[in-house]
Amino acid sequence: MPVPQLEIRNLSAGYGSTRIIDDISVCVGGGERLAVIGRNGMGKTTLLATLMGLTTRHSGEIRLGELDVAGLRTAARAERGLGYVPQTRDIFASLTVEENLRAGLKGRPIAALEEAYAMFPRLRERRSNYGRQLSGGEQQMLSIARTLLGKPSILLLDEPLEGLAPVICDELMMVFARLAASEEITVILVEQQIERALDFANRVVVLERGRVSWMGMPDILIKDRNLVDRLVGVGIH
Repeated sequence: MPVPQLEIRNLSAGYGSTRIIDDISVCVGGGERLAVIGRNGMGKTTLLATLMGLTTRHSGEIRLGELDVAGLRTAARAERGLGYVPQTRDIFASLTVEENLRAGLKGRPIAALEEAYAMFPRLRERRSNYGRQLSGGEQQMLSIARTLLGKPSILLLDEPLEGLAPVICDELMMVFARLAASEEITVILVEQQIERALDFANRVVVLERGRVSWMGMPDILIKDRNLVDRLVGVGIH
C-alpha cells in the first residue's frame, strides 16, 4: 500500500452526545481510490463530514501526513488539502455558474476557470446561468468543479450520483476515473450504486452501525454476490 496520506485512528463522532461512527481506523494511501459503502444510516455521510470537521468528534485522530487535523476548523482542513463535495451539493443558487466557480479558486488566477470548463463543457455553456436554473446533474458538476479548483489532494465525494440520470452518472464516473488515473489526487467515494463504486475503487470499506465491518479489495465483492448481500443488503449485477 502507498505511504498513508490520510490516517484515521480510532475515530468516534456524531452530533452532540449521539455517536454515529465508533472506533473507525482506516489508512488511505496517496493516489488511492477508496469506496465506502453500506446500508443507509450506517454512518457513511457522518464519516466524511467528520473528516471535514462538521460533526462532534468524541475521540480519535485524523492525520494528514504527520499532522493531526482533528482539532482544526473546516477551512483549515481545506487549506491542508481536503476537498469535500457534500450530498447536498451546496452551490450558491443566486450566483451564476462562473461566480460559483470563482468562489472555489482560493486565490488562484481567473484563468484557472478553464480547468473547470474543460472538465465539464456544459458549465461553459451555462456560465451565465444562475445556480437555481441548473438541472440536478449540472448542479453536481458545478459542485465538483468548484471543489477541484481549490486543488485538493484528497477529494471526499458523498453520494455524487444520487438522483441523477444514468448518462450523467456515466459522465461523472469518467471524470472521477481520469482524476484517479492522474495519481495526483486521492478519492474517497461514498456511493449507494454499489456496482459503480466497486468498478471505480481499488479498496473498499463497508460500514455497519457506524463501525468498519469489512475492508478489502473490490474484486472479492464483485465475485461474491452473497457477501455483498450480507454486508450491504443489495446485490450487484
